[in-house]
Amino acid sequence: MEVESFENEEVAKILNDWFVSIKVDREERPDVDKVYMTYVSALYGGGGWPLTVFLSPNLKPLMGGTYFPPDDKYGRPGFKTILRKVKEAWDTKRDALEKSGNVVIEQLRDALSAKASSQDVPNDVAVLYIDQCVEKLASSYDPKFGGFGSAPKFPRPVEDCIMLYKYRKHMEARQESEAQNIMKMVTHTLQCMARGGVHDHVGGGFHRYSVDECWHVPHFEKMLYDQGQIANVYLDTYVITGDEYYFSVARDILDYLRRDMIGEDGEIFSAEDADSAEYEGAPRKKEGSFYVWTSQEIEDTLGENAELFKNHYYVKSSGNCDLSGMSDPHNEFSGKNVLIERRPGSLMASKYGKSVDEYYGILGECRQKLFDVRSKRPRPHLDDKVIVSWNGLAISAFARASQILKSGPPGTKFYFPVAGCDPVEYLQVAEKAANFIKEKLYDANTKRLQHSYRNGPAKAPGFLDDYAFLINGLLDLYEYGEPSGNSMAAINMVRLSSIFDATKSEGYKRNVEHLLAVFETRLKELGIALPLMCCAADMLSVPSRKQVVLVGNKASPEFQDMVAAAFSSYDPNRTVIQIDASNMEEMAFWESNNANIAQMARSSPSGKPAVAHVCQEFKCSPPVTSPGTLRELLNKTVAAAGSAV
Repeated sequence: MEVESFENEEVAKILNDWFVSIKVDREERPDVDKVYMTYVSALYGGGGWPLTVFLSPNLKPLMGGTYFPPDDKYGRPGFKTILRKVKEAWDTKRDALEKSGNVVIEQLRDALSAKASSQDVPNDVAVLYIDQCVEKLASSYDPKFGGFGSAPKFPRPVEDCIMLYKYRKHMEARQESEAQNIMKMVTHTLQCMARGGVHDHVGGGFHRYSVDECWHVPHFEKMLYDQGQIANVYLDTYVITGDEYYFSVARDILDYLRRDMIGEDGEIFSAEDADSAEYEGAPRKKEGSFYVWTSQEIEDTLGENAELFKNHYYVKSSGNCDLSGMSDPHNEFSGKNVLIERRPGSLMASKYGKSVDEYYGILGECRQKLFDVRSKRPRPHLDDKVIVSWNGLAISAFARASQILKSGPPGTKFYFPVAGCDPVEYLQVAEKAANFIKEKLYDANTKRLQHSYRNGPAKAPGFLDDYAFLINGLLDLYEYGEPSGNSMAAINMVRLSSIFDATKSEGYKRNVEHLLAVFETRLKELGIALPLMCCAADMLSVPSRKQVVLVGNKASPEFQDMVAAAFSSYDPNRTVIQIDASNMEEMAFWESNNANIAQMARSSPSGKPAVAHVCQEFKCSPPVTSPGTLRELLNKTVAAAGSAV
């Protein structure tokens, strides 16, 4: 709409003559966005961006909508028509419109200030919520192309998260058939996403969504909040399956962020636009210009390997955006190709008489050459705003990757755009981003955050998502070296309850119970919209979270090997606590917050660089000193949970 309407002189004249136009950055003011998105969603049963809302002089909403073309077309009224009708209605029906606005404001207040119907969560509510959510997701699963729901298809990591959580519950209950059915849905979805055009095969990372059902033609914008969440799901799936494919995709995402999205001081930027110029000096930007290829461009760049590459990525002289009627309905990409993998690499390698390693090596070299060519094109605009909540999501992914990938198979080969760096570099990224927020966006005196930063902190204060996602990222950063804020806050409090002593732990649990009670109706009626909140309810219902207490010299290789072992299995109900008993400051913290853990650290066998204790149900295992023994012990606790069901 910016180009079509706001830069149109006729539209601009109508706006300036009849309205006071205010443009709001939804990333800088998510609180304002939430109010009016709630209004439009209630009005039409759904919302989206761009968002247009008309207000009375006293700021009461009168009408709104999402995208309006400049003129009447696509069966939709044009923006100029809408402007004239709103002006006419205001001139002739002002009183009725204002009364309607007052009613809407009261309804918005109710919607935005939910209160608990009771202080307690009903019995068995966790199982009910999580089962309902999983059942609804399973019923909407696309067995052909993966994903839940139809086009346009968004990567929704929180949906995969609750499915993996339910997989774990099935495995603990020895329900292996049900568990494998869920895992097939998740792995098929993740494979289809990674093979599709929604994944940037040349530069890494994921685009915002695909316009079609087959994950092929994307809306080419890249958002930071997507990258962190998607990377975490691939990491979890790697931990469960042991399949290197998933950790390679996670690295692909994180290496894209390291290369293109990180500032000089470690801050992580927000987004890259979808549009860019086709060439320097082009009068207009076009969707996807930076990312699409003609067949001739690929032949000129790759030479003798062009045929192999074109067959692998379904490149055609006429363009390949033809897999679905929804892929390119207006022929905007005629003659252009969005790279997509349609056949398994092992099958294609056999076709060309090459080993799988040799074949993937050729593809990696080809992607590197195309990357170099692409780097000379005009880049999409980089939104270098730093948003606390989105940085929190990325901090979580980098921190978790630093330990999960450390225990990856030795001798693993990496192919461009995966850099194959030492995972400790991911930890450094997480630490630098956290330090940037601490130094630039956190007031130690008031204990408050600012929401964002660009050439200085923005005026907007930190919102729920900023606190919730940053706390989650910092917890992962401690343990390992766009979910709703309420859901993440609930999970954070459950995790914190397993770190502190009984008094503080009960306080955190009561807060979670109250939060779940606030969302009780929504969880019952629409749990599928709050999958992480469903997980939080189940996590709260677990009698005792598993604690893995690691004691020793954190800088020693033996300690780091023990940390890797602690994260070698997928367990959302596990907390890892790391203590150096020789560090007086650390010991003082634990003495004041959980004396039992402090005592455990003091009583650990001396002379050992790393000792692990596994505790659950108020019982602790004898201390173990080898990573292999710790892995066996953690696997035994899963089996024990299953036998107890």
